[in-house]
Amino acid sequence: MTKPMDSLANDVTRRSLLKQLVVGVTGATLTGNALAQLGNVKPSSPLKGAVNHSVSRWTYGKLSIEELCQVVKLLGFNAIDLVGPEDWATLKQYGVDSSMCNGAELNLTDGWADPQFHDALITRYTAHIDKVADAGYTNLICFSGNKRGKTPEEGLIHAEKGLKQVLGHAEKRGVVLQMELFNSKVNHPDYFADNSAWGIALCDRLGSDNFKLLYDIYHMQISEGDIIRTIQDNHAYFGHYHTAGVPGRHEIDDTQELYYPAIIKAIVATGFTGYVAQEFIPTPSDISGQIASLRQAIDICDV
Repeated sequence: MTKPMDSLANDVTRRSLLKQLVVGVTGATLTGNALAQLGNVKPSSPLKGAVNHSVSRWTYGKLSIEELCQVVKLLGFNAIDLVGPEDWATLKQYGVDSSMCNGAELNLTDGWADPQFHDALITRYTAHIDKVADAGYTNLICFSGNKRGKTPEEGLIHAEKGLKQVLGHAEKRGVVLQMELFNSKVNHPDYFADNSAWGIALCDRLGSDNFKLLYDIYHMQISEGDIIRTIQDNHAYFGHYHTAGVPGRHEIDDTQELYYPAIIKAIVATGFTGYVAQEFIPTPSDISGQIASLRQAIDICDV
């Protein structure tokens, strides 16, 4: 289908802008002309180094993976979340880490807590663990899937049994499986791992440093709140963090209820050395506005 003229114009503008940004990615400084096209977005000041920043690929879907790599470098950090093998070569070209790999999962609803999916998941995760390790990455996302009438205990039994079939291989290859916690109230009805206690119980049963929880701050604020104390008490179980504003899953600024500087300081105080990935959906419709939102979020979280 032919694109409308305004869409084509936006694509041309974006390509022209990002082509000039390559100078800043591969050379010493960005050109003034490129910065002018970005409007108010400027390269970030040097980051403080206490937080390893990342951004989720899907939230910036208007940009190609190459363009997003260029933006990440512009803003002074070096990682993108939820990137699969088809894009790893591009990340390596720009010196950007795949901070949370994906592609082994079936989907978000058919997961490890349901035995009918174990055979397919075991096959896919065994192969994908090798891909992640061979590429030099560490983190691979996984999901509990939906309850479908099962009790929490039944879900734990099934998830433990299934995951034990691949955890040994993950341990040998140095890959960490990270199960994401979702809310089932707003975004993911019937999802099993919709509270930190269930995920922590699964970690205890598996007893492996190669299985952690992806603690999504947005989702857990909706599900249970008490974010900072939960992090302080249970940080050993959390291998990765996602951010977004509540309500709405948009920017983490003062339009929403979470105070991210305090949350990130609490994470840093635990000695956490993994990644904090921005996973908010930017509200501006234009590319420069979306990049400005990301820059603001990185600044907020750079404690």
